[in-house]
Amino acid sequence: MTYRDDYLNDKIQDPFDRIRQPFKRFLHIESSGGILLIIATILALIVANSEWGNHYETFFKQEFRIGTEDFYLSESIIHWINDGLMAIFFFLVGLEIKRELLVGELSSPKKAALPIIAAIGGMVIPAMIFVFTLGDGLGKEGWGIPMATDIAFSLGILSLLGKRVPLPLKVFLVAFAIVDDIGAIVVIALFYSHEIHWTFLIIALTLIAFLFVLNKLNIRYIPFYMVTGWIVWFLFLHSGIHATIAGVLLAFTIPSARKIELKDFSFRIKRNLKDFEDNPHTDNVALQHSQLAAIDNMQSQIYKIQSPLQQLEHNLHGFVTYLVMPLFAFANAGVVLKSSGVDTFNILTLTISSSLVFGKIVGIFLFSYLTVRLGFSALPDNVNWEHIFGAGILGGIGFTMSLFISNLAYENIGLLRGVVENQAKLGILMGSLIAALFGYLYLRFVFSRNTVKVKIKVKS
Repeated sequence: MTYRDDYLNDKIQDPFDRIRQPFKRFLHIESSGGILLIIATILALIVANSEWGNHYETFFKQEFRIGTEDFYLSESIIHWINDGLMAIFFFLVGLEIKRELLVGELSSPKKAALPIIAAIGGMVIPAMIFVFTLGDGLGKEGWGIPMATDIAFSLGILSLLGKRVPLPLKVFLVAFAIVDDIGAIVVIALFYSHEIHWTFLIIALTLIAFLFVLNKLNIRYIPFYMVTGWIVWFLFLHSGIHATIAGVLLAFTIPSARKIELKDFSFRIKRNLKDFEDNPHTDNVALQHSQLAAIDNMQSQIYKIQSPLQQLEHNLHGFVTYLVMPLFAFANAGVVLKSSGVDTFNILTLTISSSLVFGKIVGIFLFSYLTVRLGFSALPDNVNWEHIFGAGILGGIGFTMSLFISNLAYENIGLLRGVVENQAKLGILMGSLIAALFGYLYLRFVFSRNTVKVKIKVKS
């Protein structure tokens, strides 16, 4: 086979790689995103505790207006980030959940049993530890904080371990983290929303229902869904239900069906490439009309093979991973370690950090063990109980969702809000850091020991 044939084969296969291997791309982006989150967090801590601390806090409290003089929406910068940009984050989470329910690890009861039950354990046990430890103490509203797992951070830690990590373990971690996100969304909707204004909510839900009808009619025009989605977000913002929930609901209205089948796509692409090649090049600048027609046809087929759901998920990952999440981290992770004689580290801090670390380990491992032993599910291939224990440790990296829930939990506690939020955020950062370091060191030891055993067996 000539170099030219190899080149053409690579070009033909590229669309299939994008279609058949979205999970590998997802892992790559989330892993690098975890590193960005760490950098943003460190910067926030440095700035908040420096001479620029007051400017840092004042900047994010500034009002920012969007609209005209007669019709506008004015919110503080921190609210635009937490209610606006994070709605896009939750929209992406919703797309991922829908994909997993349709074709991923949550698409069948047998596949879904282990990560679902593991995630339930990883939510219930940390919340119970928090409630039993803190009782009626200051900050009790934050019981939902340790229930969360940050998928970007946890996958970032796994990526540091290289190719020794079995792919089924990564899949398990992603699957239970996504179920964890579903749980966090339910908790936010039920327990951390304000007084409901039914007029706004009913109009918003009517628009959501209308989009579901368009989905059933196979209307795939993405801009229409997006424009309607922003209207729904605005209505949710004034309804009392947290605006980010609109992002999740909108994601479930996005069509997931392709316009053409893979076999038809392959045939049409090859035929158009042949038409392109059969026409000789007349110069180095202009293509023939038949060649331009072949290119247009291929672009049309590439558009048709991607479902709107997959296309949006593919396009939004970079924006959310490299901009939205680091910006959220920088705006929310700025814990003031010492302020006005008030200790930041206290019982609330310790409760959150211990609930994240120990609660996640016990909950994820214990519930996974029970569901396998009772015969409801089985361990994935090439994954053992040591791996599940390590995944349970990494589940204690709460960070993004935990910070988000802490903002909602302490929004209405009055004058002590700033103090309590600082204590809670320090607990989140401590717990997440301990889980990250312990999880990395533990799994590194496990994988290194297994590698040595394999080498010894090979030599013998």
